[in-house]
Amino acid sequence: MADRYIGVEIGASKVQAALGYGDGSLISVSQHRVVLEDGARGILNWLCNEIPEIIAGGRVAAIGVGFGGILESSTGVSLVSVQVDGWENFPVKGWFEKTFGLPVVVLNDTVAGGCGEYVWSQEKPDVFFYTNIGSGIGGCLLLNGRYFDGSGYGGAYFGHTYVPDWTAGKAGAYTKVETLCSGFGIERRLNNPGYVPESSLLYKLGEQDISLCREKQGKGPADRPGYTCAMLGEAARQQDTFALEEIERTADSYALGLSNVITLFGAETVVIGGGVAKLGNVLFDPIRRQTEKYVFISAANRYTIRQSVLMDNAVLAGSIAAAAKNVGSF
Repeated sequence: MADRYIGVEIGASKVQAALGYGDGSLISVSQHRVVLEDGARGILNWLCNEIPEIIAGGRVAAIGVGFGGILESSTGVSLVSVQVDGWENFPVKGWFEKTFGLPVVVLNDTVAGGCGEYVWSQEKPDVFFYTNIGSGIGGCLLLNGRYFDGSGYGGAYFGHTYVPDWTAGKAGAYTKVETLCSGFGIERRLNNPGYVPESSLLYKLGEQDISLCREKQGKGPADRPGYTCAMLGEAARQQDTFALEEIERTADSYALGLSNVITLFGAETVVIGGGVAKLGNVLFDPIRRQTEKYVFISAANRYTIRQSVLMDNAVLAGSIAAAAKNVGSF
């Protein structure tokens, strides 16, 4: 029977481990919610409990890891994770090899997601760009089937490019695409006291969520994350004015950055994944419309923007495919 591989996704909101085949197809997936206060140690502890059970099934040839942070590609050492403490100068590749006794390939998580999407994509364009709108925002640029790694520390860090900051309340302010458009960024903004008007359907959805939490927990304050991107999307689908305007502002900033990527590299296919991308057309329609407005004429009508096919499994599929092929061309 064919060798099997383990794929791991280490993110800021979740960590996943999967068993699959070399073509990126998955057999089983397990998931754990990341507790930010526990940092890297909490994630590593979960992996120490989970991965041996997968290996015990036999015929595991290698492990592929999609890591949510900046890596030194030649050594698999992480420089930092933007959202999770404890990954500074951590030997990700070395830790996995020592702990589990298998060959290991480590990629940035968005790079792994991009590789997974490329493997499963029917089209194989010369210039393929994958990005996610999740806890953070990353980028993966594939040129003729090989990912662009910059100077050996990754490249195409789309979320860390700058756009005008419409939240600053003053002319000339700027901030990162990730700060405005990531899931963490959107929800942080929505949960600022007074930001969501009481007249908005989103406000009413939040009040309903509080009531449901209180029913489950009994009396006292509700333990809930507050307004979520999913709530924002639901309110927008019901034509709530505030929700539609908030998504339009977010999409405009995202599209401005994305148009720069398309203009610079002539990307033919742009694939967007991540949890916020699950909002679907209520988000994708304004992104497409605004990108068309900003992109240079050289790229106009020469690119497509579509939702991820693999979504939550993109990083796992790409990590497994990379482990099987030891990176390289897809």
